[in-house]
Amino acid sequence: MSPSPAPGAQLPLLQGSKNVPPATVPGAVFNVANSIIGAGIMSLPATLKVLGVIPALVLIVVVAFLAELSVEFLMRFTRAGQTTTYAGVMREAFGPLGAVAAQVAVVITNLGCLIMYLIIIADVFSGNQREGEVHLGVLQQWFGIHWWNSRQFAILIALVFVLLPLVLYRRVESLKFSSAVSTFLAVAFVTICTVLAIVAIVEGKTESPRLFPSLNRRTSFFDLFTAVPVIVTAYTFHFNVHPIGFELSKPSEMKTAVRIALLLCAVIYFSIGIFGYLLFGDSTQSDILVNFDQNAGSAIGSLLNILVRLSYACHVTLAFPLLNFSLRTNIDEFFFPKKPLLATDSKRFMSLTLVLLVISYIAAIVVPDIWYIFQFMGSTSAACLSFVFPGSIVLRDFHGISTRRDKIIALLMVIVAVITSVIAISTNIYKAIQ
Repeated sequence: MSPSPAPGAQLPLLQGSKNVPPATVPGAVFNVANSIIGAGIMSLPATLKVLGVIPALVLIVVVAFLAELSVEFLMRFTRAGQTTTYAGVMREAFGPLGAVAAQVAVVITNLGCLIMYLIIIADVFSGNQREGEVHLGVLQQWFGIHWWNSRQFAILIALVFVLLPLVLYRRVESLKFSSAVSTFLAVAFVTICTVLAIVAIVEGKTESPRLFPSLNRRTSFFDLFTAVPVIVTAYTFHFNVHPIGFELSKPSEMKTAVRIALLLCAVIYFSIGIFGYLLFGDSTQSDILVNFDQNAGSAIGSLLNILVRLSYACHVTLAFPLLNFSLRTNIDEFFFPKKPLLATDSKRFMSLTLVLLVISYIAAIVVPDIWYIFQFMGSTSAACLSFVFPGSIVLRDFHGISTRRDKIIALLMVIVAVITSVIAISTNIYKAIQ
């Protein structure tokens, strides 16, 4: 049973607003699920290609279980203290340096996710070229290649006319409807992929998936660890736990919302992983949407290929403002700790919002492949936010509320996260310099 919240811990994030009803559990479930189901789903089939079906399934379940535990640790220590933010919990446990570490990790993770979302949007509408293979986007397939359906222009239009209005909301609960639509679009994406895979199986167009990894001259045992950051990043939503959780009326409601959302996401992740891998086998790209540019052989098949790409492009578009909310709040807290609440300062709110959009746009143009960002984030900032920081807070036990079981789990969580991250980083560096 979690301790009672500290005085003032349940104040609404948008202070000064009276008669604001508390957030609902369904709304929290959708917001949590939307925070989880992001760009990570695109690389799950490629992860199965590397690990094999059974190890990938085990990893998806284990990381989901550890994510639930780490969120429970995080919220328990939050309510035992005098803060309502992730950085605040780290400050109470480790001082100003801990707060800075949390804020930097949140900024790196969220900014990386926003960049990946824009890359996915560009892949869908304007295609991509990787390793000599040219993949056309939806607009290029419909109208041919022109300047107005280039990657740069497609991202710019999406930012100005779709994303900008959504990121101007100042309360997380205001995004619950877009999050619900976004989650349903992700489910639609998985459903269409499932239908395509079943049709391919019936027609005998699929290969038998590898149940276990294939180790050869090109793939060593240590290469398997490079898939771990993808799963870790796919479950990194801890930066949104506080803004979502403290808009609920009861602490127990957040635990319920997180558990339901994680269960839903685990099912979605494994479904898209196995069916995506069945569809494309060893030709599966790091962003599986790129694979759907191929000729399906029929009008219905081609239509489904287009729908599967558009559904997920719309999903990440609607997920973008939720991550932007947390990123903007953390940057403001870092640079302007003594200023009034960001939501009450329109000039600062607008300036920071526009700056983040510009940075995301430039980075999405410079970095063309989401796999590189996954590898970097999953081995560093995402691993810290999901496991290293929550585990360290429990071990530090600033409020004296950790049990012996808690400390054992936390220690194992930190050790496993650090070891896998070090191996993944070392393996990628070794492959890069070869």
